[in-house]
Amino acid sequence: MRFELTLKRTTKQRMLPMDYQYYISAWIYKVLKQADADFADFLHNKGYGKDENDSKLYKLFCFSRLNFGKPKLWKERKLFEISAHEIKLQISFDVDEAANTFIKGLFMAQDFFLGDKFNGIDFKVTHVAALAEPEFSECMQYKLQTPWVISYQKENDKYPQYLSPKDELFDSLTVKHLIEKYKNTRQPKLIDPDQINIKRQNDFKRAGFVMKPGTREQSRIVGNLFEFELKAPVEVHQMIWSAGCSEKSSNGFGWLDKIEG
Repeated sequence: MRFELTLKRTTKQRMLPMDYQYYISAWIYKVLKQADADFADFLHNKGYGKDENDSKLYKLFCFSRLNFGKPKLWKERKLFEISAHEIKLQISFDVDEAANTFIKGLFMAQDFFLGDKFNGIDFKVTHVAALAEPEFSECMQYKLQTPWVISYQKENDKYPQYLSPKDELFDSLTVKHLIEKYKNTRQPKLIDPDQINIKRQNDFKRAGFVMKPGTREQSRIVGNLFEFELKAPVEVHQMIWSAGCSEKSSNGFGWLDKIEG
């Protein structure tokens, strides 16, 4: 289920790090942690899903890029200068409509700082609206707003490889990831690989975000932007709409928009 948050700047700061996705993810986790006991109880009662250790899953969410118009870009400093006073952000959780009021209550009136110790903006959430879902069918067209990450790590490799659609394993690992992600949702049915077919446009763009910038754990995760057609059970479409289609969706990867027409 998707929600649109209206964020209002509460101070005069205008500079935001270009790799702001990590800070949004950290803020969402902070909001969930603040309501940890109530949220865990809510998810338990609503049958949200469990991992192999029987603990609650908090990662089946995703978020869009910030909608802040056309900011000034300070490329050498890796900063956006934002003049807009109100900014939109969409977030999604793989929960049903019963969560509507609960999720809205978690985020409404939140005050938070988005950025690093050098640059950032203070915001207040002034409005939270649940968004209507599209009409899902077994064949749909999508455009990625944030990169779809597919990684592969060989046994002796220290770090994973972030694959492009040109890599031989990309297509099979894409389907494998969707099936594994589906197993962690509320859906009880099993999905066979033959039930999923992805037809990409030939053009794609490599893109990524820096995670934990300015720390010893800093790393860059790289994915791919493209348009695609997905043939799959309706429940799979509902899942990627609400939980993102990519690895690391809780870091803002794999947010997609439906192509109309």
